[in-house]
Amino acid sequence: MIDLNQFDKSKFVNTPYILKVEKPWGYELIFTQANLPYVGKILHINAGKRLSLQIHDKKEETGFIVSGRCNLIIENTRGEMETIEMMPNNGYTVKIGQRHRYQAITDCDIFEVSTPEIGTTYRLEDDYKRPDETENLRAQERNIVDELNQSRQEIASGKGKKLKSLKTLR
Repeated sequence: MIDLNQFDKSKFVNTPYILKVEKPWGYELIFTQANLPYVGKILHINAGKRLSLQIHDKKEETGFIVSGRCNLIIENTRGEMETIEMMPNNGYTVKIGQRHRYQAITDCDIFEVSTPEIGTTYRLEDDYKRPDETENLRAQERNIVDELNQSRQEIASGKGKKLKSLKTLR
């Protein structure tokens, strides 16, 4: 029999969470809170758009196509880049240090799970001329998000003013 008193109930969360982050290629819907040991998100990529060719120095991720069509351009074991059209009902894992990018054939949605957003995402090529994504940049964004969440709570309680949209740094 399990002792239910062994769990710290003060850490239980019963409120839903979602953060929409606009991107030049579409948007992310992050549905896990920032302090968890994992990240879950939906990437919506507009037709013909692509993410940066990138590597992560501390993060691993797995993508699963939910709708639409998308290519995963990924480094193989010989160090060569290959293009794989993502197939439904299959997961595609990117390891630490493995070059990769998503390129939408049609509007598409990818369910992605990963280790936390830690370390640096090095953008080797980027259609939008964005800088590498560092922990410092993510911390700045988290501060903005925290301020927005505080404002949302104030608005919900009738004490705040209407919000403007969030512009991300990345």
